[in-house]
Amino acid sequence: MDLSLSTRNVSGPGGDRTVVEVGGEIDVYTAPKLREQLVELVNDGSYHLVVDMEGVDFLDSTGLGVLVGGLKRVRAHEGSLRLVCNQERILKIFRITVLTKVFPIHTTVDEAVAATD
Repeated sequence: MDLSLSTRNVSGPGGDRTVVEVGGEIDVYTAPKLREQLVELVNDGSYHLVVDMEGVDFLDSTGLGVLVGGLKRVRAHEGSLRLVCNQERILKIFRITVLTKVFPIHTTVDEAVAATD
């Protein structure tokens, strides 16, 4: 399966956010596409990101690495990276790797956009 990406800017109580909607599989083959998108957004000055993973069917360690790398990039600019995920099989990966302590994980995009840092 392929990876689909789209971005949009939204404003909320927490300020302006860039939402990255991700669909498909984030694996060793598709993760570079997500990495490029995150790097491009940060280079363009988007430091508060919401990665909407509701459409993600599969996530491997390469994908986790890309998300951690994205978090490091935005934090270098005092930004934030929030995840939106409500699929138990994907959430389980974050729990097993203890990344639930690293990433704020929300159940909806509206909730993530409304969150303050």
